[in-house]
Amino acid sequence: MSTIWSVDEHLEDILAAVRPLEPIELQLPDAQGCVLVEDVVVEVALPPFDNSSMDGYAVRVSDVEGASEEFPAVLTVVGDVAAGAGGLPGGRAVAPGEAARIMTGAPLPEGAEAVVPVEWTDGGTGGGPATAMRAHSDAPEGASGEVRVHRPVKPRAHVRARGSDVRPGDLALPAGSVVGPAQIGLLAAIGRASVKVRPRPRVVVLSTGSELAQPGEELTGGRIYDSNSFALTAAARDAGAIAYRVAAVADDADALRATIEDQLIRADLVVTTGGVSVGAYDVVKEALSSVGHAPRDAEGDPDTEEDAPGPGVDFRRLAMQPGKPQGFGSIGPDHTPLLALPGNPVSSYVSFELFVRPAIRTLMGLDDVHRPTVRATLSVDEALSSPSGKRQFLRGRYDAEAGTVTPVGGPGSHLVAALAQADALIVLPEDMTSAEPGTETEVILLR
Repeated sequence: MSTIWSVDEHLEDILAAVRPLEPIELQLPDAQGCVLVEDVVVEVALPPFDNSSMDGYAVRVSDVEGASEEFPAVLTVVGDVAAGAGGLPGGRAVAPGEAARIMTGAPLPEGAEAVVPVEWTDGGTGGGPATAMRAHSDAPEGASGEVRVHRPVKPRAHVRARGSDVRPGDLALPAGSVVGPAQIGLLAAIGRASVKVRPRPRVVVLSTGSELAQPGEELTGGRIYDSNSFALTAAARDAGAIAYRVAAVADDADALRATIEDQLIRADLVVTTGGVSVGAYDVVKEALSSVGHAPRDAEGDPDTEEDAPGPGVDFRRLAMQPGKPQGFGSIGPDHTPLLALPGNPVSSYVSFELFVRPAIRTLMGLDDVHRPTVRATLSVDEALSSPSGKRQFLRGRYDAEAGTVTPVGGPGSHLVAALAQADALIVLPEDMTSAEPGTETEVILLR
């Protein structure tokens, strides 16, 4: 009788064999979703100079002290400071009794101590409080003349200080950070055009079965639509991979073997679904149980060349429901890892979450490769049965506020509709044959 593997043993075996991908230098747009392999240290201050946080007027504080709408401070406007400019024309400073029109993000000119928002002035029009600053092209005289200031300001008011965000020598991002949109924005802001990361793993997903038709085709007798490859490709992308879906392969061992060998050129990980059970047409075992075994020399001894193919795929039975039949190994000259999952939709998805997702996250170089788990109270009307000696995974909906989890759908491994409604997996351990209402269980959060 063949060995029955536990879920933990199978996962441990997979993670022990999967290694993080080698780091590469990538330009910022290409680094999104990747994991940093080194600390990023700030080299330039952010912001790099004192600048205005408002459209308004750069002034000396003493010139507007005590200003009000009834008794405004009248200042001479000596020029404009626009974003991207180096300061006032000629590099002159703001002298006593003077002001400079300044735009948001523009450098604070020499001599100025604060910025008065345009709403606290007449905008240089000679009228009452302004609501906006006139465009320079419409009113070039706005860069000269006078402005009436209706309120005082404190020193450094509405000024973003140089280095107030980060300073040279600060740690911008530690190694192990995932490069997302905010991280790319920070890296660009401190002048980094590229970073050293582990690339996103390339995952090839393919379904097997002569009964599978592509969505959009007309179903003929005995055929069903291929949903697994679509679901698992999406799941691989959600896990952080670059995923490629291959059209379903018929029940032909030679065709399957050839398809997989063709895909190895673009794969860091191969995932198959279907054909791993004990049926007469379960061809994944036939195609992969020998493919990739190291060749032997003329004397019959194993060839130890570095480019020898991987040792092949081991097919196992696991003490779990759903997802009992599983396969794992490596194939091809680069020893590309391959995970063979069962064909029933729920079985394949649960297997992906338990085994493939952690493998993808390991390839990425992440420290935490697992979905978050919580303890929750089982909300059911009657006890749930579970097979003795098997770890059962039920689809469920988790209520974080109430701390409860409710099963959705039945136990059948073909019930795709219930899977779409679930946001968690309820875990019933091997020694639990009955889960009564109110039982506290482990819950794997899927969203």
